[in-house]
Amino acid sequence: MENKRNFANRFDWTLAFILFTFLVISLLAIASAQTSGQYGINYVPKQMQWYVIGAVIIGIVMFFEPDQYKKMSWYMYGAGIALLVLLIFMPEGEGQIGAPVNGAKSWYHTPIGNIQPSEFMKTFYILALARLISKHHEIYSLRSIKTDFLLLGKIAITLIVPLAIILKQPDLGSALVFFAITAALIIVAGISWKIILPTFLGGMVAGGTLLWMALYMQDFLEKTFGFKAYQFARIYSWLDPYSYSSSDGYHLITSLNAIGSGEIFGKGFRNREVYVAENHTDFIFTVIGEEWGFIGASIVICIFFLLIYHLTKTTLLLKDPFSTYVCAGIIAMITFHVFENIGMTIQLLPITGIPLPFISYGGSSLMGNALAIGLVFSMRFHYRTYMFTTHDEDE
Repeated sequence: MENKRNFANRFDWTLAFILFTFLVISLLAIASAQTSGQYGINYVPKQMQWYVIGAVIIGIVMFFEPDQYKKMSWYMYGAGIALLVLLIFMPEGEGQIGAPVNGAKSWYHTPIGNIQPSEFMKTFYILALARLISKHHEIYSLRSIKTDFLLLGKIAITLIVPLAIILKQPDLGSALVFFAITAALIIVAGISWKIILPTFLGGMVAGGTLLWMALYMQDFLEKTFGFKAYQFARIYSWLDPYSYSSSDGYHLITSLNAIGSGEIFGKGFRNREVYVAENHTDFIFTVIGEEWGFIGASIVICIFFLLIYHLTKTTLLLKDPFSTYVCAGIIAMITFHVFENIGMTIQLLPITGIPLPFISYGGSSLMGNALAIGLVFSMRFHYRTYMFTTHDEDE
C-alpha cells in the first residue's frame, strides 16, 4: 500500500494528462485528415499503436534513475551514431531497407514501419551534451574565458559528428533541431556572454549571408558546398510562393488557404474543403486551423505552452546539474519543433519537413519524443530519492 501511495506522489500526473490531451487531438486531427481518401489506409489505429509503444518507452525509461543515464549517455550517443552510419550503407533500391524518401535517405524501412534514427539521436545527443557540460564544470569549478572556450570546443566536436551525417542524408530540418538544442545548452551551461554574444551574432551574420547567397549566388553554393536545387526552391517558394504556385509554392499556398479559410471558429469536424498534401503528418496544423479555426488552433498552441511551462518548472526543481541540462535540452527540442512546424504552415519559416510533436502521424517522431519525455518522468519520479540521498551524503 505504501509503495502505491509513494508511486502516486512521485508520478508526474500533470505531464501525463497533457500527453493524453495530445493523444486525443492527434487522433481527431488524423481521422479528419483522411476524409479526402488520398491515403488508402487508416492511420488512426496505427497512431494509437505508436502511442501505446510510446507509453511503454516512457514506462521503461522512467524506471531508471538519472545517475544511470549519466553513466550510459556516451554509450547511447555512440549507438545513435552507429545507427546513422549504418543507414549510409543500407541498400537503396525500391523496397529496400534504406530506400530514400523524397530524396532523403533518413529511414530504415522495417515491417513495423519506417524508423528514422535521427529522431532518437536528438535525445542521445542531449544526454551526451548534459554529461559533457556537467563533467566539465566538475573539473573546472573556477570558470574563465579559457575554460569556456574549451567547453565550446568540446560541444562543437560532439555536434559535428551527427550533424555531418544528417546533412549528408540530407535532412536540413533535423540539423536545425540539433543547432537549437546546442544553442540552448550553451546558454544554460553558463558560458560567458563575452563569448556567447559574438558567437550568436556571427551565426546570424553567417545565416543572413547564406540566405543572400542562396538568392544571388546559387551556382557557387551548388559547386562549393553541394547544395541541391530543391533546397533553393524551398527558399524561393517561401519568400514568394505565388510566383511558384504551380510547383514548389503550391504546398505553402494550399496550407495558407486552409488555415485562413477556417477563420475564427472553423468549419467543423471533417468539413474541410482545401486539399493539403501530407496533412496527416507535417501539415497536420492545417487541419486544425481549417476545421477548428483560430480559436481551436490557439487552444492547441496554449497546450504546447502549458507543456513547455510544466517542463520548465520541473527543470527549476531539479538540483542535479546533469538532470537540469537534460531537461533544458528537451525543452529546446520540443519548442523548436513546435515553432518551426507551425511557422512553416503560415509562411513565417521555410518548409523543412519537421513534424508537430505528439500530434503529427509518425512512429519515429512519437517514439523519439516519448524517449525524451520519459527522461523528464524519470527525473521527476526519482527527484525525492535523489534529494534524500544527497542530504545523507552531505551529513
